[in-house]
Amino acid sequence: MKIEEVKSTAKTQRISAHSHIKGLGLDENGVPIQMAAGLVGQESAREAAGIVVDMIRSKKMAGRALLLAGPPGTGKTAIALAIAQELGNKVPFCPMVGSEVYSTEIKKTEVLMENFRRAIGLRIRETKEVYEGEVTELTPVETENPAGGYGKTVSHVIIGLKTAKGTKQLKLDPTIYESLQKEKVEVGDVIYIEANSGAVKRQGRSDTYATEFDLEAEEYVPLPKGDVHKKKEVVQDVTLHDLDCANARPQGGHDIMSMMGQLMKPKKTEITDKLRKEINKVVNKYIDQGIAELVPGVLFIDEVHMLDIETFTYLHRALESAIAPIVIFATNRGRCQIRGTEDIISPHGIPLDLLDRLLIIRTLPYNKAELLQILKLRATTEGIAIDDDGLTALAEIGANSTLRYAVQLLTPAMLTARADGSTRIAPAHITAVHTLFLDAKSSAKILTQHSDKYMK
Repeated sequence: MKIEEVKSTAKTQRISAHSHIKGLGLDENGVPIQMAAGLVGQESAREAAGIVVDMIRSKKMAGRALLLAGPPGTGKTAIALAIAQELGNKVPFCPMVGSEVYSTEIKKTEVLMENFRRAIGLRIRETKEVYEGEVTELTPVETENPAGGYGKTVSHVIIGLKTAKGTKQLKLDPTIYESLQKEKVEVGDVIYIEANSGAVKRQGRSDTYATEFDLEAEEYVPLPKGDVHKKKEVVQDVTLHDLDCANARPQGGHDIMSMMGQLMKPKKTEITDKLRKEINKVVNKYIDQGIAELVPGVLFIDEVHMLDIETFTYLHRALESAIAPIVIFATNRGRCQIRGTEDIISPHGIPLDLLDRLLIIRTLPYNKAELLQILKLRATTEGIAIDDDGLTALAEIGANSTLRYAVQLLTPAMLTARADGSTRIAPAHITAVHTLFLDAKSSAKILTQHSDKYMK
């Protein structure tokens, strides 16, 4: 008898620069653990970020801003992504880069406002009357076509629904039958039908059919508890930008002119301030009635020095508005000129009046021991086997050049080791790829030495 081992069927994911980050790595008292959740070192920055997360959770941080400042490759983006991981997927997190605001189609302030609205969530709670259960019967009842002709039409549908508590037979409208067909509902599926709108949602196949096939691409759900007809609280998460988009599109009919209008329209349409004010009014009314609650999310603007003076001025207004998210800026610049001005030099390339509003978190360069830990973590994430001596050699290179350069050498070193017939990276493989690929400092040095050979 031949027995084969089944390889894991887990989905392999593309590994990006920050795939290994799972959170801020703090203990229950908010004190950072030296190496945890994919982050290494930067204890004071992580502790400060932990306090910010607590403030966001208690909704005390809306409309305030945070600046992560430090040299390149010190983990600013990593800390921002760790904040997003800590907050969980229910809190909107909208990342963008400073240069994204320069669009040829819409104004830069509009791009910024759009992202502000994307970072604000609205949690709507609605109590709906629903019929829920496993389909035991699905019979369309046909009659002669009232318009004449040979075809028959569906006059109504008899559907049987079963729950753990009992069964119920319903007589439904033919329009609901169309919805059932669209959802591909058949006997044995668990569905729910909204009583007021007639919307049908197929939740999956009943788990009593789970052993029907050996291989099945179906999602099995348990038999619903309680009565078939019940009141159900439905929680829906939307962002304000979703509401803006839904209301900005004209709800035109199906005539040829409205179809042509939709085709001729440019890709990006600007959402007017008047529309946003109207939506804010409706949102505030919902909040006052207790139907909805506002979830201020996080807008992360990387390379914030790329914004210009007009955008910075607009940021003041956006931060002061009643509905505003938490804004996190990140920059690696020291004192530099503010974009859009001739002679104004400012710290981080941000105007002083805006800097005055920010809480600033500083990130520091990593020491050699921390570099070693980060490289080890990256090697594990990328599934690369490396010797301790090889890691030490790579950390040495990282200390003399940059962390990013050292991380980028991992994959070429692995390929060199494979070509050499080895399964692990040794110091010799690191040295080989280090001589093949230059880092920024070495390249700049060569340019200085041979400046006469290059074109000006």
